[in-house]
Amino acid sequence: MSENHQVKSIIIAGGGTAGWMAAAKLSQHFAKTDIKITVIESTAIGTVGVGEATIPTLRRFYQALGMTDMDVMRKTSATVKLGIEFKNWHQPNTSFIHPFGLFGHEANGIRFHHYWLKLLQLGEQSKLEEYSLGIALARANRFTFPAEKPSSPLSVFDWALHFDAGMFAKLMRDYALEQGVAHIDAKIESIKLNSDNGFIELLSLDNQQQIAGDLFIDCTGFNGLLISGALKTGYIDWSQWLLCDRALAVQSELVGEPAARTVSTAHSAGWQWKIPLQHRQGNGYVYSSQQINDEQAQDTLLQHIDGKVLHQPRKFSFTAGRRAQAWNKNCIAIGLAAGFLEPLESTSIALIETGIEKICGSFPIPYFNQERVDYFNQVTATEWERIRDFIILHYKANQRTDTEFWQHCRNMPVPDSLQQKINAYQERGDLLHFRWEIFHPDSWLAIYSGFGVYPKMYNQNVDRLNTDYLRESLAAMRKSIADAVAGLPTHQEFINEHCKVQPA
Repeated sequence: MSENHQVKSIIIAGGGTAGWMAAAKLSQHFAKTDIKITVIESTAIGTVGVGEATIPTLRRFYQALGMTDMDVMRKTSATVKLGIEFKNWHQPNTSFIHPFGLFGHEANGIRFHHYWLKLLQLGEQSKLEEYSLGIALARANRFTFPAEKPSSPLSVFDWALHFDAGMFAKLMRDYALEQGVAHIDAKIESIKLNSDNGFIELLSLDNQQQIAGDLFIDCTGFNGLLISGALKTGYIDWSQWLLCDRALAVQSELVGEPAARTVSTAHSAGWQWKIPLQHRQGNGYVYSSQQINDEQAQDTLLQHIDGKVLHQPRKFSFTAGRRAQAWNKNCIAIGLAAGFLEPLESTSIALIETGIEKICGSFPIPYFNQERVDYFNQVTATEWERIRDFIILHYKANQRTDTEFWQHCRNMPVPDSLQQKINAYQERGDLLHFRWEIFHPDSWLAIYSGFGVYPKMYNQNVDRLNTDYLRESLAAMRKSIADAVAGLPTHQEFINEHCKVQPA
Protein backbone atom coordinates (compact mmCIF):
# COMPACT_ATOMS: atom_id res chain seq x y z
CA MET A 1 0.00 0.00 0.00
CA SER A 2 1.38 3.39 -0.95
CA GLU A 3 1.69 6.36 1.37
CA ASN A 4 -1.50 8.16 2.48
CA HIS A 5 -1.58 11.93 1.99
CA GLN A 6 -3.92 13.82 4.29
CA VAL A 7 -6.04 16.64 2.87
CA LYS A 8 -6.89 19.55 5.16
CA SER A 9 -6.93 22.31 2.55
CA ILE A 10 -8.02 22.35 -1.10
CA ILE A 11 -6.90 25.15 -3.41
CA ILE A 12 -8.87 25.64 -6.64
CA ALA A 13 -6.75 27.58 -9.13
CA GLY A 14 -9.02 29.47 -11.51
CA GLY A 15 -12.73 30.22 -11.35
CA GLY A 16 -15.10 30.29 -14.31
CA THR A 17 -17.57 27.47 -14.84
CA ALA A 18 -15.11 24.70 -13.90
CA GLY A 19 -13.65 26.35 -10.79
CA TRP A 20 -16.90 27.45 -9.24
CA MET A 21 -18.73 24.20 -10.06
CA ALA A 22 -15.89 22.38 -8.30
CA ALA A 23 -16.04 24.77 -5.34
CA ALA A 24 -19.83 24.41 -5.04
CA LYS A 25 -19.86 20.61 -5.14
CA LEU A 26 -16.76 20.06 -3.00
CA SER A 27 -18.07 22.45 -0.35
CA GLN A 28 -21.19 20.30 -0.17
CA HIS A 29 -19.22 17.04 -0.18
CA PHE A 30 -16.85 18.17 2.60
CA ALA A 31 -19.48 20.10 4.58
CA LYS A 32 -19.13 17.88 7.68
CA THR A 33 -15.32 18.14 7.74
CA ASP A 34 -12.87 20.88 8.68
CA ILE A 35 -11.34 20.93 5.17
CA LYS A 36 -10.79 24.49 3.99
CA ILE A 37 -11.55 25.26 0.32
CA THR A 38 -10.11 28.35 -1.38
CA VAL A 39 -10.67 29.58 -4.94
CA ILE A 40 -8.00 31.79 -6.48
CA GLU A 41 -9.59 33.67 -9.34
CA SER A 42 -8.51 37.00 -10.76
CA THR A 43 -11.31 39.22 -12.00
CA ALA A 44 -8.72 40.63 -14.43
CA ILE A 45 -8.68 37.34 -16.37
CA GLY A 46 -11.61 36.65 -18.68
CA THR A 47 -13.13 33.18 -19.14
CA VAL A 48 -13.71 31.20 -22.32
CA GLY A 49 -17.42 31.76 -22.94
CA VAL A 50 -17.98 28.97 -25.47
CA GLY A 51 -19.84 26.24 -23.58
CA GLU A 52 -23.42 27.43 -23.52
CA ALA A 53 -25.12 24.18 -24.50
CA THR A 54 -25.35 21.30 -22.03
CA ILE A 55 -26.58 17.72 -21.76
CA PRO A 56 -29.18 16.54 -19.20
CA THR A 57 -26.61 15.47 -16.60
CA LEU A 58 -26.09 19.13 -15.69
CA ARG A 59 -29.63 19.32 -14.36
CA ARG A 60 -28.85 16.47 -11.95
CA PHE A 61 -25.71 18.33 -10.86
CA TYR A 62 -27.42 21.54 -9.76
CA GLN A 63 -30.49 19.71 -8.42
CA ALA A 64 -28.14 17.86 -6.04
CA LEU A 65 -27.11 21.31 -4.76
CA GLY A 66 -30.77 22.10 -4.04
CA MET A 67 -31.43 24.27 -7.11
CA THR A 68 -34.54 23.94 -9.28
CA ASP A 69 -34.68 23.92 -13.07
CA MET A 70 -36.87 27.00 -13.29
CA ASP A 71 -34.75 29.01 -10.87
CA VAL A 72 -31.55 28.18 -12.76
CA MET A 73 -33.22 28.98 -16.10
CA ARG A 74 -34.39 32.39 -14.86
CA LYS A 75 -30.97 33.24 -13.43
CA THR A 76 -29.02 32.16 -16.56
CA SER A 77 -31.39 33.40 -19.31
CA ALA A 78 -31.77 29.77 -20.33
CA THR A 79 -33.82 28.04 -22.98
CA VAL A 80 -34.70 24.36 -23.36
CA LYS A 81 -32.49 21.96 -25.30
CA LEU A 82 -34.11 18.73 -26.54
CA GLY A 83 -31.13 17.66 -28.62
CA ILE A 84 -28.85 18.73 -31.47
CA GLU A 85 -29.85 19.18 -35.09
CA PHE A 86 -27.09 18.31 -37.56
CA LYS A 87 -27.52 20.19 -40.84
CA ASN A 88 -25.52 19.28 -43.95
CA TRP A 89 -23.39 16.72 -42.08
CA HIS A 90 -24.58 13.59 -43.86
CA GLN A 91 -24.73 15.38 -47.22
CA PRO A 92 -25.59 18.97 -48.25
CA ASN A 93 -29.26 19.84 -47.64
CA THR A 94 -29.82 17.07 -45.09
CA SER A 95 -30.87 17.32 -41.46
CA PHE A 96 -31.19 14.91 -38.54
CA ILE A 97 -31.55 15.31 -34.79
CA HIS A 98 -29.73 13.57 -31.94
CA PRO A 99 -32.36 13.67 -29.15
CA PHE A 100 -32.17 13.13 -25.41
CA GLY A 101 -34.47 10.15 -25.39
CA LEU A 102 -35.44 6.78 -26.80
CA PHE A 103 -36.50 5.45 -30.17
CA GLY A 104 -39.60 3.28 -30.30
CA HIS A 105 -40.48 0.43 -28.02
CA GLU A 106 -38.20 -2.49 -27.17
CA ALA A 107 -40.05 -5.83 -27.28
CA ASN A 108 -39.16 -9.46 -26.46
CA GLY A 109 -35.69 -8.33 -25.38
CA ILE A 110 -34.98 -7.01 -28.90
CA ARG A 111 -34.13 -3.36 -29.46
CA PHE A 112 -36.67 -1.36 -31.45
CA HIS A 113 -34.40 -0.56 -34.39
CA HIS A 114 -34.39 -4.24 -35.44
CA TYR A 115 -38.18 -4.12 -35.95
CA TRP A 116 -37.87 -0.87 -37.86
CA LEU A 117 -35.04 -2.30 -40.00
CA LYS A 118 -37.22 -5.24 -41.06
CA LEU A 119 -39.94 -2.93 -42.35
CA LEU A 120 -37.29 -0.77 -44.02
CA GLN A 121 -36.07 -3.82 -45.92
CA LEU A 122 -39.67 -4.57 -46.94
CA GLY A 123 -39.97 -1.09 -48.46
CA GLU A 124 -41.59 0.75 -45.52
CA GLN A 125 -40.63 4.43 -45.82
CA SER A 126 -40.98 5.63 -42.23
CA LYS A 127 -37.94 7.38 -40.74
CA LEU A 128 -36.44 6.28 -37.45
CA GLU A 129 -36.92 9.80 -36.07
CA GLU A 130 -40.72 9.38 -36.31
CA TYR A 131 -40.45 7.03 -33.34
CA SER A 132 -38.82 9.58 -31.02
CA LEU A 133 -40.90 11.92 -28.90
CA GLY A 134 -37.79 14.05 -28.23
CA ILE A 135 -37.25 14.63 -31.95
CA ALA A 136 -40.95 15.32 -32.59
CA LEU A 137 -40.92 17.97 -29.84
CA ALA A 138 -37.72 19.53 -31.20
CA ARG A 139 -39.01 19.64 -34.79
CA ALA A 140 -42.30 21.22 -33.66
CA ASN A 141 -40.45 23.54 -31.24
CA ARG A 142 -42.82 22.55 -28.43
CA PHE A 143 -42.08 21.62 -24.85
CA THR A 144 -43.60 20.40 -21.63
CA PHE A 145 -42.13 18.67 -18.59
CA PRO A 146 -41.52 14.93 -19.13
CA ALA A 147 -43.91 12.60 -17.33
CA GLU A 148 -42.55 11.59 -13.92
CA LYS A 149 -43.84 8.05 -14.50
CA PRO A 150 -43.99 7.54 -18.28
CA SER A 151 -46.79 5.23 -19.40
CA SER A 152 -44.57 3.71 -22.10
CA PRO A 153 -41.08 4.08 -23.59
CA LEU A 154 -42.70 6.27 -26.28
CA SER A 155 -43.27 8.91 -23.58
CA VAL A 156 -39.63 8.98 -22.48
CA PHE A 157 -37.48 12.00 -23.30
CA ASP A 158 -35.04 14.17 -21.42
CA TRP A 159 -33.88 17.75 -21.74
CA ALA A 160 -31.00 20.07 -21.01
CA LEU A 161 -30.34 23.82 -21.10
CA HIS A 162 -28.85 26.44 -23.34
CA PHE A 163 -27.60 29.02 -20.87
CA ASP A 164 -25.27 31.95 -20.25
CA ALA A 165 -22.16 30.21 -18.90
CA GLY A 166 -20.99 33.38 -17.12
CA MET A 167 -24.30 33.66 -15.28
CA PHE A 168 -24.14 29.98 -14.35
CA ALA A 169 -20.60 30.39 -13.01
CA LYS A 170 -21.90 33.26 -10.84
CA LEU A 171 -24.69 31.01 -9.54
CA MET A 172 -22.12 28.39 -8.56
CA ARG A 173 -19.90 31.09 -7.05
CA ASP A 174 -22.71 32.47 -4.89
CA TYR A 175 -23.55 28.98 -3.64
CA ALA A 176 -19.90 28.17 -2.85
CA LEU A 177 -19.31 31.44 -0.98
CA GLU A 178 -22.47 30.84 1.08
CA GLN A 179 -21.03 27.44 2.06
CA GLY A 180 -17.89 29.09 3.39
CA VAL A 181 -15.53 28.74 0.43
CA ALA A 182 -12.84 31.45 0.54
CA HIS A 183 -12.11 33.56 -2.55
CA ILE A 184 -8.84 35.35 -3.28
CA ASP A 185 -8.92 37.80 -6.19
CA ALA A 186 -5.39 37.55 -7.52
CA LYS A 187 -3.24 36.10 -10.27
CA ILE A 188 -0.87 33.17 -9.75
CA GLU A 189 2.70 34.36 -10.38
CA SER A 190 4.75 31.29 -9.48
CA ILE A 191 4.38 27.76 -8.16
CA LYS A 192 6.73 26.12 -5.67
CA LEU A 193 7.19 22.34 -5.71
CA ASN A 194 8.30 20.19 -2.78
CA SER A 195 11.90 19.18 -3.38
CA ASP A 196 11.36 15.68 -1.90
CA ASN A 197 8.24 14.38 -3.65
CA GLY A 198 7.57 16.95 -6.41
CA PHE A 199 4.15 17.85 -4.99
CA ILE A 200 2.85 21.41 -5.33
CA GLU A 201 3.65 23.14 -2.05
CA LEU A 202 2.47 26.73 -2.45
CA LEU A 203 1.31 29.34 -4.93
CA SER A 204 2.76 32.85 -4.97
CA LEU A 205 0.20 35.46 -5.99
CA ASP A 206 0.51 38.95 -7.49
CA ASN A 207 -0.84 40.46 -4.24
CA GLN A 208 2.25 39.15 -2.40
CA GLN A 209 0.31 36.32 -0.70
CA GLN A 210 1.67 32.80 -0.60
CA ILE A 211 -0.97 30.08 -0.41
CA ALA A 212 -0.12 26.55 0.72
CA GLY A 213 -2.42 23.58 0.19
CA ASP A 214 -2.67 19.79 0.33
CA LEU A 215 -4.72 19.23 -2.84
CA PHE A 216 -4.79 21.56 -5.84
CA ILE A 217 -7.55 21.61 -8.47
CA ASP A 218 -6.33 23.12 -11.73
CA CYS A 219 -9.12 25.08 -13.44
CA THR A 220 -6.84 27.51 -15.26
CA GLY A 221 -8.13 26.65 -18.73
CA PHE A 222 -6.06 25.75 -21.78
CA ASN A 223 -2.84 26.91 -20.07
CA GLY A 224 -3.04 24.33 -17.30
CA LEU A 225 -0.76 26.46 -15.12
CA LEU A 226 -0.41 23.76 -12.46
CA ILE A 227 -0.88 20.43 -14.25
CA SER A 228 1.23 21.43 -17.25
CA GLY A 229 3.17 24.57 -16.35
CA ALA A 230 4.43 23.36 -12.97
CA LEU A 231 4.15 19.56 -13.13
CA LYS A 232 5.02 19.18 -16.85
CA THR A 233 2.29 16.58 -17.30
CA GLY A 234 2.26 15.34 -20.89
CA TYR A 235 -0.57 15.79 -23.39
CA ILE A 236 -2.06 13.08 -25.64
CA ASP A 237 -2.79 14.57 -29.06
CA TRP A 238 -5.88 13.33 -30.94
CA SER A 239 -5.62 15.69 -33.91
CA GLN A 240 -4.96 12.81 -36.32
CA TRP A 241 -8.69 12.03 -35.95
CA LEU A 242 -10.09 15.42 -34.97
CA LEU A 243 -8.71 17.88 -37.51
CA CYS A 244 -10.39 21.03 -36.19
CA ASP A 245 -7.94 23.17 -34.21
CA ARG A 246 -9.54 26.65 -34.15
CA ALA A 247 -12.83 28.19 -33.10
CA LEU A 248 -14.43 31.59 -33.52
CA ALA A 249 -17.22 32.62 -31.15
CA VAL A 250 -19.59 35.58 -31.39
CA GLN A 251 -22.91 36.60 -29.87
CA SER A 252 -25.78 38.02 -31.90
CA GLU A 253 -29.28 39.37 -31.41
CA LEU A 254 -31.95 36.68 -31.26
CA VAL A 255 -34.23 36.69 -34.31
CA GLY A 256 -37.65 35.11 -33.83
CA GLU A 257 -38.50 32.53 -31.20
CA PRO A 258 -35.65 30.44 -29.74
CA ALA A 259 -35.37 26.87 -30.98
CA ALA A 260 -35.54 24.09 -28.39
CA ARG A 261 -32.43 22.51 -29.86
CA THR A 262 -28.82 23.35 -30.67
CA VAL A 263 -28.13 23.61 -34.39
CA SER A 264 -24.81 22.39 -35.80
CA THR A 265 -24.31 23.18 -39.49
CA ALA A 266 -21.46 21.64 -41.46
CA HIS A 267 -19.37 24.00 -43.61
CA SER A 268 -16.43 23.40 -45.93
CA ALA A 269 -13.81 22.80 -43.21
CA GLY A 270 -15.73 22.33 -39.98
CA TRP A 271 -19.07 23.27 -38.46
CA GLN A 272 -21.02 26.18 -37.00
CA TRP A 273 -23.05 26.19 -33.80
CA LYS A 274 -26.19 28.16 -33.06
CA ILE A 275 -27.32 28.30 -29.43
CA PRO A 276 -30.39 30.41 -28.54
CA LEU A 277 -30.72 32.04 -25.11
CA GLN A 278 -33.65 34.15 -23.97
CA HIS A 279 -31.83 37.43 -24.61
CA ARG A 280 -29.37 36.61 -27.42
CA GLN A 281 -27.89 33.87 -29.57
CA GLY A 282 -24.48 32.22 -29.30
CA ASN A 283 -22.69 31.40 -32.56
CA GLY A 284 -19.35 29.88 -33.44
CA TYR A 285 -17.35 28.15 -36.12
CA VAL A 286 -15.07 25.21 -35.28
CA TYR A 287 -12.66 24.61 -38.17
CA SER A 288 -9.36 23.22 -39.42
CA SER A 289 -6.69 25.85 -40.01
CA GLN A 290 -5.05 23.44 -42.48
CA GLN A 291 -8.01 23.87 -44.83
CA ILE A 292 -9.04 27.51 -44.40
CA ASN A 293 -7.49 30.59 -42.83
CA ASP A 294 -8.96 32.66 -40.00
CA GLU A 295 -10.27 35.36 -42.32
CA GLN A 296 -12.15 32.85 -44.48
CA ALA A 297 -13.54 31.20 -41.36
CA GLN A 298 -14.76 34.53 -39.98
CA ASP A 299 -16.44 35.41 -43.30
CA THR A 300 -18.20 32.03 -43.33
CA LEU A 301 -19.37 32.45 -39.75
CA LEU A 302 -20.71 35.97 -40.20
CA GLN A 303 -22.48 35.11 -43.46
CA HIS A 304 -24.53 32.47 -41.64
CA ILE A 305 -25.75 34.54 -38.68
CA ASP A 306 -29.26 35.91 -39.06
CA GLY A 307 -29.24 38.60 -36.35
CA LYS A 308 -27.09 41.65 -35.63
CA VAL A 309 -23.64 40.67 -34.36
CA LEU A 310 -22.96 42.14 -30.90
CA HIS A 311 -19.13 42.21 -30.86
CA GLN A 312 -16.05 41.14 -32.80
CA PRO A 313 -15.65 37.33 -33.00
CA ARG A 314 -13.22 35.90 -30.45
CA LYS A 315 -10.67 33.33 -31.65
CA PHE A 316 -9.45 30.23 -29.83
CA SER A 317 -6.74 27.77 -30.81
CA PHE A 318 -6.68 24.26 -29.41
CA THR A 319 -5.36 20.76 -29.89
CA ALA A 320 -7.91 17.99 -29.44
CA GLY A 321 -6.73 15.61 -26.74
CA ARG A 322 -6.25 15.16 -23.01
CA ARG A 323 -3.58 15.34 -20.32
CA ALA A 324 -1.61 12.12 -19.98
CA GLN A 325 -2.70 12.20 -16.33
CA ALA A 326 -5.68 14.16 -15.08
CA TRP A 327 -4.37 13.65 -11.52
CA ASN A 328 -0.62 14.10 -11.12
CA LYS A 329 1.02 14.26 -7.67
CA ASN A 330 -1.38 16.39 -5.58
CA CYS A 331 -2.98 18.21 -8.53
CA ILE A 332 -6.20 17.34 -10.38
CA ALA A 333 -7.08 19.05 -13.66
CA ILE A 334 -10.72 19.85 -14.40
CA GLY A 335 -12.29 21.42 -17.49
CA LEU A 336 -10.05 22.83 -20.22
CA ALA A 337 -6.97 22.22 -18.07
CA ALA A 338 -7.70 18.48 -18.37
CA GLY A 339 -8.04 18.47 -22.14
CA PHE A 340 -10.21 19.63 -25.00
CA LEU A 341 -12.82 18.03 -27.20
CA GLU A 342 -14.65 20.29 -29.59
CA PRO A 343 -18.14 21.24 -28.37
CA LEU A 344 -19.93 19.18 -31.02
CA GLU A 345 -21.94 17.19 -28.48
CA SER A 346 -21.85 19.74 -25.63
CA THR A 347 -19.57 17.59 -23.50
CA SER A 348 -17.21 20.19 -21.97
CA ILE A 349 -19.42 20.98 -18.98
CA ALA A 350 -20.40 17.29 -18.67
CA LEU A 351 -16.70 16.40 -18.33
CA ILE A 352 -16.37 19.05 -15.62
CA GLU A 353 -19.27 17.37 -13.78
CA THR A 354 -17.86 13.86 -14.06
CA GLY A 355 -14.40 15.08 -13.03
CA ILE A 356 -15.89 16.66 -9.90
CA GLU A 357 -17.94 13.51 -9.18
CA LYS A 358 -14.78 11.40 -9.38
CA ILE A 359 -12.99 13.77 -6.98
CA CYS A 360 -15.85 13.38 -4.50
CA GLY A 361 -15.77 9.60 -4.99
CA SER A 362 -12.03 9.60 -4.35
CA PHE A 363 -12.51 11.09 -0.88
CA PRO A 364 -14.83 9.06 1.29
CA ILE A 365 -12.15 9.95 3.84
CA PRO A 366 -9.81 12.98 3.60
CA TYR A 367 -6.76 11.04 2.40
CA PHE A 368 -5.42 9.94 -0.96
CA ASN A 369 -2.72 7.57 -2.11
CA GLN A 370 -1.19 6.46 -5.42
CA GLU A 371 -3.73 3.64 -5.90
CA ARG A 372 -6.53 6.20 -5.73
CA VAL A 373 -4.70 8.46 -8.19
CA ASP A 374 -4.10 5.61 -10.64
CA TYR A 375 -7.74 4.55 -10.59
CA PHE A 376 -8.91 8.13 -11.14
CA ASN A 377 -6.61 8.46 -14.15
CA GLN A 378 -7.68 5.13 -15.61
CA VAL A 379 -11.38 6.00 -15.42
CA THR A 380 -10.83 9.53 -16.70
CA ALA A 381 -8.82 8.34 -19.71
CA THR A 382 -11.49 5.79 -20.59
CA GLU A 383 -14.30 8.31 -20.26
CA TRP A 384 -12.54 10.86 -22.48
CA GLU A 385 -11.77 8.20 -25.09
CA ARG A 386 -15.41 7.07 -25.21
CA ILE A 387 -16.51 10.65 -25.96
CA ARG A 388 -13.66 11.09 -28.43
CA ASP A 389 -14.90 8.06 -30.38
CA PHE A 390 -18.47 9.34 -30.44
CA ILE A 391 -17.34 12.68 -31.87
CA ILE A 392 -15.03 11.05 -34.43
CA LEU A 393 -18.01 9.01 -35.67
CA HIS A 394 -19.72 12.25 -36.79
CA TYR A 395 -16.81 12.96 -39.12
CA LYS A 396 -16.11 9.40 -40.23
CA ALA A 397 -19.72 8.69 -41.28
CA ASN A 398 -20.18 11.78 -43.47
CA GLN A 399 -21.06 11.31 -47.16
CA ARG A 400 -20.01 14.76 -48.38
CA THR A 401 -17.82 14.89 -51.47
CA ASP A 402 -17.50 18.66 -51.87
CA THR A 403 -14.24 19.37 -49.99
CA GLU A 404 -10.96 17.69 -49.15
CA PHE A 405 -11.72 18.08 -45.42
CA TRP A 406 -14.81 15.88 -45.49
CA GLN A 407 -13.32 13.34 -47.87
CA HIS A 408 -10.28 12.99 -45.62
CA CYS A 409 -12.50 12.48 -42.54
CA ARG A 410 -14.54 9.80 -44.29
CA ASN A 411 -11.47 7.86 -45.44
CA MET A 412 -9.30 8.16 -42.32
CA PRO A 413 -8.59 5.14 -40.09
CA VAL A 414 -10.26 5.49 -36.69
CA PRO A 415 -9.34 4.20 -33.20
CA ASP A 416 -9.80 0.43 -32.76
CA SER A 417 -12.36 1.03 -30.01
CA LEU A 418 -14.56 2.99 -32.43
CA GLN A 419 -14.04 0.57 -35.33
CA GLN A 420 -15.17 -2.26 -33.04
CA LYS A 421 -18.43 -0.42 -32.38
CA ILE A 422 -19.02 0.42 -36.05
CA ASN A 423 -18.35 -3.20 -37.07
CA ALA A 424 -20.74 -4.59 -34.45
CA TYR A 425 -23.49 -2.28 -35.65
CA GLN A 426 -22.96 -2.80 -39.37
CA GLU A 427 -22.61 -6.58 -39.11
CA ARG A 428 -25.34 -7.39 -36.57
CA GLY A 429 -27.14 -4.21 -35.57
CA ASP A 430 -25.54 -4.43 -32.10
CA LEU A 431 -25.19 -1.20 -30.12
CA LEU A 432 -22.20 -1.90 -27.88
CA HIS A 433 -22.19 0.05 -24.63
CA PHE A 434 -19.09 0.18 -22.47
CA ARG A 435 -18.48 1.25 -18.89
CA TRP A 436 -17.66 4.93 -18.28
CA GLU A 437 -19.59 5.98 -21.36
CA ILE A 438 -21.70 9.16 -21.26
CA PHE A 439 -23.65 8.48 -24.46
CA HIS A 440 -26.19 5.67 -24.36
CA PRO A 441 -27.06 3.26 -27.20
CA ASP A 442 -29.94 5.39 -28.50
CA SER A 443 -27.49 8.29 -28.98
CA TRP A 444 -25.27 6.08 -31.13
CA LEU A 445 -28.37 4.90 -33.01
CA ALA A 446 -29.35 8.52 -33.72
CA ILE A 447 -25.95 9.22 -35.27
CA TYR A 448 -25.78 5.98 -37.27
CA SER A 449 -29.25 6.46 -38.75
CA GLY A 450 -28.75 10.19 -39.30
CA PHE A 451 -25.74 9.37 -41.48
CA GLY A 452 -27.52 6.52 -43.27
CA VAL A 453 -25.37 3.84 -41.63
CA TYR A 454 -27.48 0.67 -41.45
CA PRO A 455 -26.74 -2.92 -40.39
CA LYS A 456 -26.48 -5.67 -42.98
CA MET A 457 -29.10 -7.66 -41.11
CA TYR A 458 -31.64 -7.34 -38.34
CA ASN A 459 -32.17 -9.75 -35.45
CA GLN A 460 -33.84 -12.78 -37.05
CA ASN A 461 -36.09 -13.28 -34.02
CA VAL A 462 -38.07 -10.30 -35.33
CA ASP A 463 -39.44 -12.65 -38.01
CA ARG A 464 -41.46 -14.45 -35.34
CA LEU A 465 -43.79 -11.45 -35.29
CA ASN A 466 -46.55 -11.27 -37.89
CA THR A 467 -45.55 -8.64 -40.48
CA ASP A 468 -49.00 -7.03 -40.67
CA TYR A 469 -49.10 -6.79 -36.87
CA LEU A 470 -45.62 -5.21 -36.93
CA ARG A 471 -46.75 -2.62 -39.50
CA GLU A 472 -49.84 -1.77 -37.45
CA SER A 473 -47.81 -1.50 -34.23
CA LEU A 474 -45.28 0.89 -35.76
CA ALA A 475 -48.03 2.98 -37.35
CA ALA A 476 -49.70 3.22 -33.93
CA MET A 477 -46.38 4.36 -32.41
CA ARG A 478 -46.00 7.12 -34.99
CA LYS A 479 -49.58 8.29 -34.40
CA SER A 480 -49.15 8.21 -30.61
CA ILE A 481 -46.09 10.49 -30.83
CA ALA A 482 -47.70 12.90 -33.32
CA ASP A 483 -50.83 13.14 -31.13
CA ALA A 484 -48.74 13.70 -27.97
CA VAL A 485 -46.95 16.70 -29.50
CA ALA A 486 -49.92 18.37 -31.21
CA GLY A 487 -51.53 20.03 -28.21
CA LEU A 488 -48.45 21.09 -26.29
CA PRO A 489 -47.30 24.69 -25.68
CA THR A 490 -44.61 26.16 -27.89
CA HIS A 491 -41.11 26.51 -26.48
CA GLN A 492 -41.63 30.28 -26.13
CA GLU A 493 -44.98 29.81 -24.38
CA PHE A 494 -43.33 27.43 -21.92
CA ILE A 495 -40.58 29.97 -21.19
CA ASN A 496 -43.11 32.81 -20.81
CA GLU A 497 -45.10 30.80 -18.27
CA HIS A 498 -42.33 29.22 -16.23
CA CYS A 499 -38.95 30.89 -16.42
CA LYS A 500 -38.92 34.12 -18.40
CA VAL A 501 -36.19 36.54 -17.39
CA GLN A 502 -37.76 39.77 -16.18
CA PRO A 503 -36.16 42.97 -17.55
CA ALA A 504 -33.96 44.63 -14.92
